[in-house]
Amino acid sequence: MWFKNLLIYRLDSKHGLTADVLEEKLSRDALQPCGSFQMESRGWVPPRGNEGYVHALERQWLIAFGVNQRLLPASVINQETKERAGALAEKQGHPAGRKQIREIKERVIAELMPKALTRRRVLRAWIDPVNRWLVVDTAAEKKAEELLDTLRKAAGGITIKRLDTAQSPAVAMTQWLSGGKAPAPFGIDQDLELRAASEGRATVRYVNHPLDGREIRDHISSGKAATRLGITWKERVSFALTELLQVKRVAFLEILKEDAQGKAGDADEQFDADFALMTGELSRMIADLAKALGGEKARDD
Repeated sequence: MWFKNLLIYRLDSKHGLTADVLEEKLSRDALQPCGSFQMESRGWVPPRGNEGYVHALERQWLIAFGVNQRLLPASVINQETKERAGALAEKQGHPAGRKQIREIKERVIAELMPKALTRRRVLRAWIDPVNRWLVVDTAAEKKAEELLDTLRKAAGGITIKRLDTAQSPAVAMTQWLSGGKAPAPFGIDQDLELRAASEGRATVRYVNHPLDGREIRDHISSGKAATRLGITWKERVSFALTELLQVKRVAFLEILKEDAQGKAGDADEQFDADFALMTGELSRMIADLAKALGGEKARDD
């Protein structure tokens, strides 16, 4: 249930969505099995069991995007094509031409595809319709855009944009390191990546290493900037912030998870307790992060 990575987006102020409206729209584009000659299918799946396509709790929504992919490795296709091309060459007395090989390969794919196993990948997103946050649980921009493109189409072309702050994360993180501390309520942890802007892009990484030493400041003085920094928010959530405003390796500290333990009677109640606690904490943390980065850039909506 707990999100591991965060790509943070903004809904426009006129999105006009309700849980019921979104449920109806997503249900029209539910994930279907791959057809006999499909390599992939995409669509929405219930985020919890089979209760619907929008799990709504205390004005927070959870949705899930699914992708079914047929597992048909190129090596298998190429091997079968090679064997058939060899048999054809022996039969006709000369090597198969490019057109013949292409036709053989197309037949191989057509024959093997219906027999291929299917793998499902599920990607979750959390929507806070009141504060207009949309957070995708991934560090991969491309995967997030697959979900968002499908959501935009399903929801009638709503505007969804990446969180954009007045100060870039790289500049802010470098300043925090130079000054020896991050703005409250954040604290600097012991993981860091510094990279030079020069052609060689020399990179230095620290893991479980104190970051208040002179060597860190020397690297910064030589022209390196922070591209990833470990941070803790209020001693409750730790994460790594990147230069692209990606929030990676999110860890909800034990004191936070203990708040949700033992208060639920069954698995469904525990799921809701975890979801409520996670969204409550992350919505405040994201707002604080945006503030620490100089606030959001002015928007037209």
